[in-house]
Amino acid sequence: MEDRIEEDASQIVNVRTERAPLHIVLYEPEIAANVGAIGRTCVGLGAKLWLIEPLGFQISDRKLKRAGLDYWPYLDWELVPNWSELCRRLSGSENDSMRRRFFYFTKRGARNYDEVDYELGDVFVFGAESRGLPASLLEDSARTLRIPIRPQIRSLNISVSVAIASFEARRQLKFG
Repeated sequence: MEDRIEEDASQIVNVRTERAPLHIVLYEPEIAANVGAIGRTCVGLGAKLWLIEPLGFQISDRKLKRAGLDYWPYLDWELVPNWSELCRRLSGSENDSMRRRFFYFTKRGARNYDEVDYELGDVFVFGAESRGLPASLLEDSARTLRIPIRPQIRSLNISVSVAIASFEARRQLKFG
């Protein structure tokens, strides 16, 4: 019976992954409270959250749960050990005909986030709070996006950045 339940849960996650309107990827996130807030945003959007290890906190961290409040059980999320595994998991299955587009958010992005026509299944990748994304992911400058801010600050909080970008995408998609 337990094997059947685990098998059924796995199938549910796979179906949800294929149908998620957006995928939010946090590359080696460091701050539990940020991940909790982003998880809450993902629940509100119906987006899937991906966390790439290593994490700067434990999944059981009180700050994570506090920021996510009681929404965490409704969050579609997965923890993956590295970038390669994420790409393998998002490459699709025999049932997934969606071609996923990856967008990398960085303050040095080639264009503004609101200059893109987003599609269902797009993947938004955000870097670690203290160091951003690795240079190897930023080589395709056509896929690097920025959120314009005034020069008086270095960056926005990652949870704010995720909300700005993902709500713009969902607005374009008519929240469908």
